[in-house]
Amino acid sequence: MVKHNEPDDHLSLVFAALADPTRRAILARLAQGEATVMELAGPFALSLPAISKHLKVLQRAGLISQGRKAQWRPCRLEPAPLQAVSAWLGRYRQFWEESFSRLDEYLRELQEPASGDERSTGSGSETPPSPAALRNGEGAAPD
Repeated sequence: MVKHNEPDDHLSLVFAALADPTRRAILARLAQGEATVMELAGPFALSLPAISKHLKVLQRAGLISQGRKAQWRPCRLEPAPLQAVSAWLGRYRQFWEESFSRLDEYLRELQEPASGDERSTGSGSETPPSPAALRNGEGAAPD
């Protein structure tokens, strides 16, 4: 069994909290400013206990905190866990950007007409064969 180090365990809590669309909607609302539990529950067809469970998951992940103003306990968004997720994803950004660059290059090669292609009239107005047509052997240059 693989043991995860502490930062990764926290990331797991954050990703698990972000996996639910209701919790993401709650975070989107809190990005606009503090809100009470009743205000957060308003748009959802869920009971207050169900909303409270979602809030507890968000609190355990450190994504929100609750303050105290008289009898109200407003919730607020805490940015640090989202910054940690962004930093973690940033480590992979170079990889996927390079992958996208290679894919762009490959797609450009597919769209360029082959030199010596008998179909080409030199006008540049013909559409190159689609990738699916190339896979099926259609539009290939004659041997």
